Amino acid sequence: MTQRVLFITPPFTQLNTPYPATAYLKGFLNTKNIESHQADLGIEVILRLFSTQGLRTLFDALVASDDIELSDNSYRIYSLRDEYIQTINPVIRFLQNKNPTLAHAICDRNYLPEASRFSQLDDLDWAFGTMGTHDKARHFATLYLEDLADLITEAVDPHFGFSRYAERLGRSATHFDELHEALQAPDTQISTILTDLLEEKIQQWQPTVVCLTVPFPGNLYGALKCGKYLKTHYPDIKVVMGGGYANTELRSLKETRVFEYLDFVALDDGEAPLLHLLEYLAGNRSIDQLKRVFTLVDGKVHYLNGTRERDVAQRDTGTPDYRELPLNDYLSVIEVVNPMHRLWSDGRWNKLTLAHGCYWGKCSFCDVTLDYIKRYEPLTASLLCDRIEEIIGQTGQNGFHFVDEAAPPALMRDLALEIIRRKLTVVWWTNIRFEKSFTADLCQLLKASGCIAVSGGLEVASDRLLERMKKGVTVAQVARVADHFTQAGIMVHAYLMYGFPTQTTQETIDSLEMVRQLFESGVVQSGFWHRFAMTAHSPVGLQPMAFDVQRIGPDFGGFADNDLDHADPNGADHDLFAEGLRKSLFNYMHGVCFEFPLQDWFDFEVPETTISPDFIQSSLEEPADEFRPNAWAIWLGKEPSVTFYEEMQRKRVVQRAEVVFYDRKQEWGLETRAVEGQWLQEVLPLLQVKAQEPMALEKIRQDYESKGMGSFDRFLTSATGEKLRENGLLIV
Repeated sequence: MTQRVLFITPPFTQLNTPYPATAYLKGFLNTKNIESHQADLGIEVILRLFSTQGLRTLFDALVASDDIELSDNSYRIYSLRDEYIQTINPVIRFLQNKNPTLAHAICDRNYLPEASRFSQLDDLDWAFGTMGTHDKARHFATLYLEDLADLITEAVDPHFGFSRYAERLGRSATHFDELHEALQAPDTQISTILTDLLEEKIQQWQPTVVCLTVPFPGNLYGALKCGKYLKTHYPDIKVVMGGGYANTELRSLKETRVFEYLDFVALDDGEAPLLHLLEYLAGNRSIDQLKRVFTLVDGKVHYLNGTRERDVAQRDTGTPDYRELPLNDYLSVIEVVNPMHRLWSDGRWNKLTLAHGCYWGKCSFCDVTLDYIKRYEPLTASLLCDRIEEIIGQTGQNGFHFVDEAAPPALMRDLALEIIRRKLTVVWWTNIRFEKSFTADLCQLLKASGCIAVSGGLEVASDRLLERMKKGVTVAQVARVADHFTQAGIMVHAYLMYGFPTQTTQETIDSLEMVRQLFESGVVQSGFWHRFAMTAHSPVGLQPMAFDVQRIGPDFGGFADNDLDHADPNGADHDLFAEGLRKSLFNYMHGVCFEFPLQDWFDFEVPETTISPDFIQSSLEEPADEFRPNAWAIWLGKEPSVTFYEEMQRKRVVQRAEVVFYDRKQEWGLETRAVEGQWLQEVLPLLQVKAQEPMALEKIRQDYESKGMGSFDRFLTSATGEKLRENGLLIV
C-alpha cells in the first residue's frame, strides 16, 4: 500500500515563522520519493480566529450567552466589538507586511481600540525614542491582539495563548488524568477551528499517516485534539507523534490512554523511525524491527527498538522543504523590546542546523545524555551552502536562524568563508558558547558573511559555579568574547541563570554585579534570567547528590518524566531574587540605572557585592591570545591600486609606494616602502576568498621575511599592518 504522509504542527509555536520539524522531515521523504504534505495549523488557526468572521463569531457567542460574567477589561473589549471587527483584517495584513501604510493610522492612537495592554505604554517611553513609525505601529498592533487574547482566555478558551495552547497541562504532566479530562471537555471556538482546518487538510491530501510534531508543552494539547478527531472520524489513518516534548518528557511512557489519541510515539531524530514505520505499515517490516517507537501491544505500552540500522546521516537527510507552508501569511509582531526576543518574534526566519548535537556536550544542567545533544555530527560548509541556496529558492527569504545547541566555531568559520566565496546574501544568527576560539578577527569574518546576532550561556556569572556546571568558560572570557562580537557589530544576548545548586545569596548578588558591568561596558546588549530547572536526563538530575541537592519529586504517574522537584539545602532561597533580577536587567538592557546600589532592586536585605567595580573592564584590557599556529590569513577587501614614487629622505632618494583601496563606504590608502607596496599588490589578491584554499599565516610570514623586509610580526603591529587589519585583513 502506498503511504501518503501529512505533517502537522499543531497550535501554537510562533506567529512569525514556521517551526522547522515538518520541513525537515518532508525534505527527507523527498529523498525517498515518498509523497508527503505539511501544514502549520497554528498560524492557520490564528488567522481564522483573528479575522472579521472569526471575531464576529466570537462576539456573537458572547452576546448569546447569559451566564458569562466579564471583568471590566473584557467588558470594555466586548463593548468595542464593532471597532475590533472593523479593524482586525487591516491590522493582520499590516502585521503580514502587506499593508505598511496603516502604520501611520495606528501610531496616531485614534485607529485601534485600546484595553489594558496599552497601559504598559507608560513604562515604554524609552523604547519609542529608538523605534521608527513602522516598529512602533507593530508594537501597538501586538498589544491590540494581546487585548483580544485576554478576552478569549477569560470568556472563550482558558487554554489559549499565542505561542502555546494549554501549556500548563503539558508542563510537568507526570500523570495523564488532567490532560485526559480536558480533552473530553466540549469544544471551544479555538478547538472547533482547529478540527475544521484539520478536516480540510484530510480532504485535500487524503493521507494514510498523520505525523504531529510537538516541540513544546504548549503544542501537546493541540496535537492530542487533532489525534482525537482523527481517531473518531478517520480510524484507518495512523497517527504518529514526535518532537522535542516526546524526546525529553515521554521516554518512560507507560500510560495506555495516550493511545486513544495516537498510534505511535517516536523519539529523537524522526527520519529513521518514520521510515521504518512506513515500511511496517506497508507490510515490508516486522513490528519488532521498528526504531525508537512506543505503541500499544495487547493492551500494554511497549517500546520497540529492535532494529540495528543506524540513524540517517545528516548529509543524507535532504534539504528542508518549506513548500505548502503559508510563508507570506506569518505575522511580524513586537511582543517585547528585548533585542533578542524581538529577533525571535519579528520577521520570517528559515531554520537550519549546522551540526547535529553539541560539540561541547558537558554542561551539567543540560540533557547531555539524550541523542539530540550527545550525538555530534557536523555538516560540511559546502553542503550547508547548497541547502541555504535551495531554501532561499523555495522561500524567497534570505534570513536564517541556525538552531544549533551551540554552533561550532570552526564550522562557522568555514561556513562564513563559503557564503562569501559564493557571494550569497544571507542574514543569520545562532547560539554559541562563549569560548576563546571566537577571536576578534573571526567575529569580523562572521559579520562579513551576514551574522547579525548570537546568543550564549553566561548562566550564573560566577566562576565557581561555571566550573561546577562544566561550562568550560570563565566570566572574564565571556566578557572578552562578547566584546569581540560587539566590536564586529554583532548583537550579543546572554542566557542568565539563577538558582543553580549550592548558589549562595552572595554569589547571586555577585552574579548580578557581573551582569551590571557587562551591560555598562556595552559588550552585552540583551539578556534574560532563567530559574534553574533540574531535568531527569541531565547530570544534575541523574546524580543529584553529587551536586548537593535532593530530588523530592514528583512521583512518576506513567506519562511525562522530565522536570524534577528538588531541595537545595546548601543554597539560598532562590525564588526571592526573581523580581529583582528581572527588574534590574530590564533597566540595564536599556542603558539606565547602572549607578543604583544593588540593594535597591530587592525588598529584603542583601549583602554588598565582593566583585571589583572594574572587573569586566580589566578583563577586556587583558592582552589577546597569540595567533593559532595553523591560522589562515584572509583579505576581505578589494585588490589595491599601487603607485610608486620617489621621495628625498636625508639627502637620498627613497622608493615609496602609495596603496589605495576602494570599499563600499570610502576610499582609503596608506603609504609604505616600495618593496612592501609591491608585496601587498602581489599577496592581497591571493588572500581574497575565492576558489582556492585560504593561505596559511605561516606561509605568508615566510614569504614576507624571505624578501628581506624584516619581521612579519613587527609588520602586523606597524601602522601599515594595523591599518590593513582595521580594514579587512583577518587572521582566523
